[in-house]
This record gives sequence, structure tokens and C-alpha cells, in this order.
Amino acid sequence: MSDQLTLSRRSPDAADAVPAPRGTPASPSDRRPRSDTGTIVIHWVVAIAMVASLITGLRISADAPVARTAKFLAPLLPQGEVWTVHFVAGLSLFFGITAYVVYLVRGRLTDRNGLSRLRAILVGGRSTMARKARWGGINVALHWLIYAVTLVLTATGVALYLGYGGWVVWLHATCALVSLAYIAVHTLAHFLYGGLWQLLRLFRPAPLADGAVRRRRPLLAAASLGIPVVGGLAFADIGGRSTLVVDKVPAGPDLGRLLDDPVWRTARPVSVRTMQGANFGGTGETTVEIRAVRDDATIYFAFRWWDPSQSLKRVPLIKREDGWHVMDADAARADVTAYYEDKLAVIFSRSDAFGSGGSTHLGPKPLPDAPAPMNGRGYHYTTDGSYIDMWQWKAARGGMLGVVEDMHIGPPIDPTAAERAVKGRYQAGYWGDPGTSTYRYNFRFEGPGGYAAAVEPLRLPKDWRATVARLGTVDLSPDAASSEGAQWWMVEKTETVPYSAALDAEIPVGTVMPGVLITDGYSGDRAGISAAAHWADDHWTLVASRKIATGSKYDVDFLPGNTFYLYVSAFDHTQTRHTRHMRPVEVLLR
Repeated sequence: MSDQLTLSRRSPDAADAVPAPRGTPASPSDRRPRSDTGTIVIHWVVAIAMVASLITGLRISADAPVARTAKFLAPLLPQGEVWTVHFVAGLSLFFGITAYVVYLVRGRLTDRNGLSRLRAILVGGRSTMARKARWGGINVALHWLIYAVTLVLTATGVALYLGYGGWVVWLHATCALVSLAYIAVHTLAHFLYGGLWQLLRLFRPAPLADGAVRRRRPLLAAASLGIPVVGGLAFADIGGRSTLVVDKVPAGPDLGRLLDDPVWRTARPVSVRTMQGANFGGTGETTVEIRAVRDDATIYFAFRWWDPSQSLKRVPLIKREDGWHVMDADAARADVTAYYEDKLAVIFSRSDAFGSGGSTHLGPKPLPDAPAPMNGRGYHYTTDGSYIDMWQWKAARGGMLGVVEDMHIGPPIDPTAAERAVKGRYQAGYWGDPGTSTYRYNFRFEGPGGYAAAVEPLRLPKDWRATVARLGTVDLSPDAASSEGAQWWMVEKTETVPYSAALDAEIPVGTVMPGVLITDGYSGDRAGISAAAHWADDHWTLVASRKIATGSKYDVDFLPGNTFYLYVSAFDHTQTRHTRHMRPVEVLLR
């Protein structure tokens, strides 16, 4: 706020002091500058909101691989569920700026930041008055700068919230860094204008000098307008959410026909913009189109999203002179972005809280008493004891064979001894439902720093030539698409045998084999989701079905009257760096 300027409508020389009662000798303390109460209140609302928004925004930004400043500041930044604080702080900042404009107009104080004061920057002379005038003009210029930056931050923040990425992300992050620098420059400029007491004036309230202006109650007017504006924005956001209507049909669709089944013609699609992931042709974003129907016993979901390449190469193994090597060493820190499969994850949450139902906790150690995440990015878990139903389709781990893994996000579980020793990957509250999995990996777990040297595969192909043939055309560039019909997995029982040095000696150097073994299939709560998927014309189409009610505490029941929210994330040959969206999709069952 432009507190260094006039607090009344009198001369600039009177701006730095509250007038003493008539007949009272002026003392040095009386001449120390004060600020009117309204300015102090709004200033601290804006200051606290801006700092909270910046530090939480920088935590979110630090997650990006290309982040520099945010990563440098990461040790000082908050961890955990920062999304709620970030959005509430953003709304509070918007309230503060809106209220301040009303306050200035209502209090007849618009001359505080008048553009005519910028001329003082060019005033010559070395006198105290000339120097003070120059710094006063500089402070006005700085205030106009932060107004402009805040406007851009607000506009880009809204765009990000609505699902727009690309250059919007860069502009938002750049303005945030400018705001961070502004805090230091703003403080220094005020000190050079009036010394320490110029800074302390924000702790020394005083009434507005003009009694007529005081009767206009500018602070009350500012709050009376600012609060409804922010409340209106929140109400409009909730009212403007997308709703996925799930109509009842006499009979469900044939999954194998994908979207060609006539049932889908009457299902109303919802399109969700997702962004800030990895790959996707360098854009990091894609739009997911969602449909759903149900019959008496089963619910069906159809998803279609843009992906420029069909990716099935989930951390394959390649034979070199010294043995077999894992092709992407980032598997050691659970952050593969090159040799991986395409995936789609959808969660059904009973909460519409920020950060995917309040389940996203960022930072290198968001749980103080648990092992740190291997990739330093954070964890998914709930804090209220609830469970979020998750379906995850994994192209090379059963996805192309017609199954989806039933998973959940719940309270963080206690780490095992192996996980505490980093001999296993701890995942807090993000796990598969109870039961067996349909896959395992063809190499032993190595944590951070692992996979730099050769590894011994658990199993080898019975017929390495047949395995290589099933891979189709092998292009080992990370972004290359897998061939149509390629099989980047090995069926453990029928296509492999336990590792032996003798059999290994028969396989030539340069051979590539899958890193995934398909086992007996899902069982227990983890089973029950059937699917069909196909990639064509730069798009994946996935259709999945599950019983309406399973009886599992980890699942939602798709019954009319149950309220829950859907979030979806797409992965383009990346392990954890999926796309995301902020606004949930409300599911309406009919």
C-alpha cells in the first residue's frame, strides 16, 4: 500500500504525522509517521495472503523438473496439503486488493497513488526533501507494478484452475518470482524514503485526519463489497463445475466395441482439461473425454484422450557386454519419464477438497515419521480416515489384456522394516486394494542410486527370438511409439523360465526384453474391473466396467443418492508425472 504518502487531504509535509490537539506542544514522537487504521488492516491482510500464496505456490512449482528458484528455496517451503492454503490465500489476496480500491475511493485517498507523483522520480537536487520526493515517486511506481503483477497472477491463476497450461504456467510462475522480489524491494524503498519509522508506521494506527471522510466509513464499505465479491466467485466456481450424468440403460455396452457400441451415443460426455504432466509431445497436457452409463448390476465408464504415441515399453532390459541393464535408471527413484507405459488413473472421492479430495501432500518429507518419498515429490494419503476409490489402467501391466487395477488412497500405513531401510518403496496411503496383482517386475528392487550397474533378471524367455518378435519394431528412442499389437510383457508361466547363466549365454548382446512379468491375475478386492483399450489416430480409448456395489470399504457404491467427485489423470510414458486438474467433476447417478 502507498502508506508513505498523504494520510489526509492536506500538504505532503503533514502526511507523516497525526496532528496533535490544539495547544499541545509537538513532541518528536508525535512527528513519527503513523498509518490510518484501514490501511493497516488491509495492508496486513494483503501481506499475509501474498506470503501464504507465494510459499505454497513455490512448493507446488518446486515439483516441476525445470524449476530452479523454487527448488533452491524448497528447504524453507511448507510441505503437505498446500493446495487449500494456496487457493484460500489467492482468494484472500483478491479480496484485499478489491477492498483497498474501494477504501481509497470511499476514503477520498486516490491521490496516494496518483500517477502525477511519478514525476518526483526525475526531481534533481540532493536535499532531504528532494531525496524523499524521489523515493516517494519510486514507491508509487512499485505499487503500480505490484498491482499489475497481481492482476496477471489472478488472471493466470484462474486460467490454471480451469485447466489451461503451457505458457500460462510460465507466466504465472514468473509473476510469482517478481512478487517475491517485490517484497524485498518494497521494504527497502520504504526504508530509504523514511527510515525505520516509515516501516514501523504499519504498527501505529491512527484515524483518518478528515472527519468528514471518517463518517463515510471507508473500511466498512471496503469489507462490505470485498467479502461478497469473493463469496460470489466461490459460489460461481461450485455452480460451474462439470457434472457427469450416469443414466440407466436396459443393457450395458459391449466393452470390445469401445465407443462404437450404440449405448454410448446417448451418454452425455464431459471434457476435462488436464495439464502440468510430463511428455504429451512436450505440452504436458491433454483433454480427457468421459462418459458413463449403468444397468441394474454394472457401471460402465468410457475415456478418450489425446496421446501422440502408444507407449508400452515399461522399463525394459537390454543386454550389454557386462550383462543385463535396466534401461531407465530413474526407476531407482520412482520417477521414470522415458521408458515407461501409458496409464490412466481415475479416482472417486467423497470429498471435493482441493488437491484431489485433499489427498495430495507435496514435499520431500510430508510425513515426518515415515520414509521420505524416493522421488522427493510427496505422497497421496487422506487425513480423516476415509478411503478414495482409485482405478488405474496400466497399458503394459494387464491394461492391454483387459483388466484395470482396483486401488485406493487412504490413511498412511505404517512402513515395513524393508521400507524404512529403503529396500522397498513406501507409498503412504496409495496402494492396491487387498488381493494379488497380475504383474511383477523382472528385476529386484534397488532404491535411490540403484540400477547403475548390470542386474540379474529373475526370469529369461523360453525362446528369446519369439519374445523379440512379439516386441514388433523396436525403436529405443524414449518418445517412439510401440508397434501395433506389440507385447512389452512376458507371461511368466508360459513364456519364461528361471534365470540361468547357461541360457543367458545363448542370448546375444543387444537383445531387449520386457521388464514386466504377467502372473496369475488380480484377485480379492483388487480384481473386478474389466476393460478394453485401443490406441489409434493419436488417441487412447478405454472402456471399463465394475459392479455397482462391491461391499469393499475401499470402493464407492455407484447408487443414486450417493454423492462423490471424479478426478482423472493421464500418463504419457511416465511413472508419476501425470497430468492433473483442480476442479472436480460431480457424478450424478440416475
